[in-house]
Amino acid sequence: MTTQVESVTVSIPRELIQFADQIATELQVSRSKVFTSCLRELADKRLHEQMEEGYKAMAEEHRKFADVAIHLAHEVLPEWE
Repeated sequence: MTTQVESVTVSIPRELIQFADQIATELQVSRSKVFTSCLRELADKRLHEQMEEGYKAMAEEHRKFADVAIHLAHEVLPEWE
């Protein structure tokens, strides 16, 4: 799968540019790759947080369903001895 790339112009504080250049030199990658990696990490973190919220909401819904279902099961099924 090919990722489409687009050029943009952004204003970034000089110290962050210097830091990005330092990281780029250490990793032997382009400055663009450093910024892309940082944004990808932030996007992945956000997705992880959203998924965590969703799983927690689903767990709560499942708990509520189980509470209702257990009462219905006791009405329909005989008690296990």
